[in-house]
Amino acid sequence: MTTTEPSSAATARPSLRLARERFLSGCPLPGGVPEEVVAAWRRARFFGVPHDLDVPHDLKEPVVAPSRPVESTLLGAARPVLDRIVPALGADRSLLVLTDERLRVLWTAGSVPGLEPCPVLSEQEVGNNSAALALRTRRRAEVHGPEHFLDRWQDVSAVSVPVLAPEGGRVAGTLTVASLASRLDGARSPHPQAALAEAAAAAVETELRARAGPAERVLLDAYLRAVGGPDRTAGGPDPAVADRAAGDRAVAALDGRHRLISDSAQQLLTPEVLGALERAAVSARHADAVGGTGQPDGTCLPERTERPELPERPELPEGAGCLARIDPVRLDGMVIGIVAVLEPLAGPVPSAPAVPRPPCSLTGSSVPWRHAVGRAVGLARSPEPLLLTGERGTGKTALALELLGTQAVEIADAAQDTVLESALSVWPAGRPLLLRHAERLAQPGVAAINSLLDTHPDIRLLVTYTPGASAGPCLQRLLDKLSARSVVLPPLRERTEDIRELLPALAPRPAPGQPPLTWTLDALRALDRYPWPGNVTELAHVVRALAEHRRMSGPVRRAELPDAVREGPAVRPLSPMEHAERAAILEALRRHGGNKARAAAALGIGRATLYRKLRGYREA
Repeated sequence: MTTTEPSSAATARPSLRLARERFLSGCPLPGGVPEEVVAAWRRARFFGVPHDLDVPHDLKEPVVAPSRPVESTLLGAARPVLDRIVPALGADRSLLVLTDERLRVLWTAGSVPGLEPCPVLSEQEVGNNSAALALRTRRRAEVHGPEHFLDRWQDVSAVSVPVLAPEGGRVAGTLTVASLASRLDGARSPHPQAALAEAAAAAVETELRARAGPAERVLLDAYLRAVGGPDRTAGGPDPAVADRAAGDRAVAALDGRHRLISDSAQQLLTPEVLGALERAAVSARHADAVGGTGQPDGTCLPERTERPELPERPELPEGAGCLARIDPVRLDGMVIGIVAVLEPLAGPVPSAPAVPRPPCSLTGSSVPWRHAVGRAVGLARSPEPLLLTGERGTGKTALALELLGTQAVEIADAAQDTVLESALSVWPAGRPLLLRHAERLAQPGVAAINSLLDTHPDIRLLVTYTPGASAGPCLQRLLDKLSARSVVLPPLRERTEDIRELLPALAPRPAPGQPPLTWTLDALRALDRYPWPGNVTELAHVVRALAEHRRMSGPVRRAELPDAVREGPAVRPLSPMEHAERAAILEALRRHGGNKARAAAALGIGRATLYRKLRGYREA
């Protein structure tokens, strides 16, 4: 497990308490307040989190309520580990909390006076907390006392560790230990139970790895049987054999994390149909987990012998062009996924490419991306304003246009339209409006949009916003109006597993007779490690430049990648001066096509000096 630096609150609690009070009252903040703490408070205000949020009455007991979400794989692996740890917590001293990858609380144990667990620990629901920080950074995180946004957590210190799933290293959930801050010394860091949290997370990951293999094999067995392929042998089937076995039958096997889809099914599955089948798979696992004789946390219920029935024909979106028959896939009596056999509807089917390329704005199967797109699609079904926010280059505009589909759209760009209020005055009523770069709105433009929302609250308005500088009071009022229907798109560095899906979608179509762009494993590893400050837009520039200008044949090698991507992030933390120096060198290399002699001349340094500095960043 990766450790963290000492929490900034550990040595500055009194000043942070004062700073938080001034922040909530709208007064200027004192000097020395960590910027990351202020940014977390601002995000909570942006999401509309009330600082005096309380817990609903029915969640006051520190036990898992039956209505809480179920993640049977994670909870099943974690439960034996956590049961052994609970006695070490001590009575009325610490609270142990397990969440899934969407920060929904699955399990709690222990207790702290005055500290009741929340059903969800996302920043959108409760503001800054260690679980949300650990999920975002993929490393151990601590949040102490006034670093929290909520009033009722001002005396709480918490440490959280991400739990990584065995497939692809994605974050499957988080494990948190929370204590009263009054029990901690002001300068004591790290959290005294950080080692316990890390050891518990490591044990859960070990258990997940031990359980992952059988479930994947069972799902593959079911898929091969459905497509009429050979039975599994002791050595397991070759993936190429599985692909050939898919033959002409349209079959998809899903468990909410993995997909096995035959070639024939690819021609029938639209993103909407695939989403419906994934929801059916997750629902089947959930219903089976809560439909037996016990709760996911082991609490016994009155005995029942019947399990919930899984519908044989799931409801597919209108215009799907096919029907689906689904069967559950079980392991040790528990539903772990489904196999769907697709049948095209009788009659003519609209012509389409055999394997359509998905829109780049929808490409990606990682949990953060699927969650964000699914929420956006759900909100876009109703004709009300929608706010898409995220870092530059995350695909906000592309997703907005995809959500609007074939509708005629009026587009206003606050970065280009200097007189936005004039553009709105000629806007055709009833036509959807896409407002880009809301962070660039001048005060008259903000007033025009606020007035438009006051007079037309049900307008079909999509707004893209890139957080950055502090928003003025008028813009903040607009963001507050839209916060209830907002979606945060994750940066590419938080969904690196999507890079390999994005590469073919971003590459230009090859000329007739030319092979598509492919990549060596070493190049793919470099792409995965690079932090992508420009997100998908930056990745698209790299892919297109390589496709258009490379002179050699075969897969793209690491040596062909731009210097910044090939070298990767700096190994050691850099000083502000070194950050600026390194950024200037990489920008000069980009401008001069990677030519180090020209870049050095443009910077006014010798080529040997440039080589030495780049080597120093790599080897430090």
